[in-house]
Amino acid sequence: MSDKYPQPAKAEPTRMPTLDELMSDEFDPETDIDWTGEKNFRSGFACFVGRPNAGKSTLTNALVGAKIAITSSKPQTTRHSIRGIVTRPDSQLVLIDTPGLHKPRTLLGTRLNDLVRDTWTEVDVIGVCLPTNQPIGPGDTFLVSEIAKLPKQPKLVALATKTDIVSGDRLRQHLLDIQALEEKLGISWQAIIPCSAVSGEQVEEVADELVKLLPYGPAFYPDGEVTDEPTEMLVTELIREAALEGVRDELPHSITVVIDEMGLREGRPEDKPLLDIFASMVVERDSQKGIMIGHQGEHLRDVGSRARAQISALLGTPVRLDLKVKVMKDWQRDPKFLNRLGF
Repeated sequence: MSDKYPQPAKAEPTRMPTLDELMSDEFDPETDIDWTGEKNFRSGFACFVGRPNAGKSTLTNALVGAKIAITSSKPQTTRHSIRGIVTRPDSQLVLIDTPGLHKPRTLLGTRLNDLVRDTWTEVDVIGVCLPTNQPIGPGDTFLVSEIAKLPKQPKLVALATKTDIVSGDRLRQHLLDIQALEEKLGISWQAIIPCSAVSGEQVEEVADELVKLLPYGPAFYPDGEVTDEPTEMLVTELIREAALEGVRDELPHSITVVIDEMGLREGRPEDKPLLDIFASMVVERDSQKGIMIGHQGEHLRDVGSRARAQISALLGTPVRLDLKVKVMKDWQRDPKFLNRLGF
């Protein structure tokens, strides 16, 4: 099997540094990027933070205009920092979608929280997602107070998400509660924006405000690129998204996905490619394996069908997906396995 498969467009190495290079203390945009001479161009990094299931990933996808971050009604769906790129004639905004900050119960949870906090220190703007269908609670207050303690304070924008599912009265009260956090926590919102990624309401206004707060500088990525995530990572996330649907609340935390093999099938005509993917869904208990397979394999087939459609749409290539379920006891507490998964 060939090890070649569709990849996001790559930038010229002499012009487009990696994200790690961009975030390095030794990185100097004046000397390490081929400056085009355009001094009115804004570019920089922003991240969305919030409690689990606050609408961060859905908003990221809406702004980018492509599905690069998986979404689900299950908490803690996002496990990686997903980077989306929004390029305009006068700006480039790199969005980092982070996992929701939560009370960790496993080594995985601890590492996810560390990932979130590390991201806070690396961005120019933080968009705090405060869903309008839920009152502002201790978790939201804790999150914003932790950001306020950062030595280097990024600019803060409050995003009142999910406006499509609340009444006007509820929205007005929510906006007042958000404004009250300024005095309560000693912070300053650059803007408070009600929005809905589902209906599209004020999504462009969110982008406008974030861009306005970025520093002047050159584009970090080529025009037309929407993410720098490796294709294999995007595929594993789409499979996991499909696996999360229709399972009990305790199962999502126990599911991860590993790509065993992936590549374009050899011997196919160039105009009729087929991408073969062999993947394993990993759970922690034998009983969970039975749930993921379902009666006579029905649930496993359903997961494969949904994931195959999403992957094919993302890559623009027909896909054959071979899925199986493995048991690895307490994998969320296994440092070696977490390292293999990139945590």
